[in-house]
Amino acid sequence: MREIITAETASREMLVDITASVRKIVERSRIQNGLVSLYVQGATAAIMIQENWDESVQTDVVNFLRQVIPRGVWLHDAQDGNGDAHLKAGLVGPSETIPLMDGKLGLSTWQNIFLCEFDGPRDDRKVVCTIIAEDRV
Repeated sequence: MREIITAETASREMLVDITASVRKIVERSRIQNGLVSLYVQGATAAIMIQENWDESVQTDVVNFLRQVIPRGVWLHDAQDGNGDAHLKAGLVGPSETIPLMDGKLGLSTWQNIFLCEFDGPRDDRKVVCTIIAEDRV
């Protein structure tokens, strides 16, 4: 099963919690066991599993990446000013795979799924959610 999650981002760099959207797709799939694959389409965004309880962790992620990969010093900036966004997206990565166990995401109590925006705001970031059922022989 495959569905597209569309998310709007409000600022240049932010984490958007997409866990509820993924859970709804899992429920609709009626698949009990397998894998949930998430892949963001776009070279300046990423997917991350991170703490869901304290929003300061999300801010810390953005601030850390700003410090490690500053804006305005990269060769690609001469093209369209977003060299840092490409590097941040590449470092975090475009995908995550989560086990599906007894119809539920195999996340711990403190984990959620975040779309990482590094070149926003955007009206329609797309995340491909693919659910692969466990093959029982």
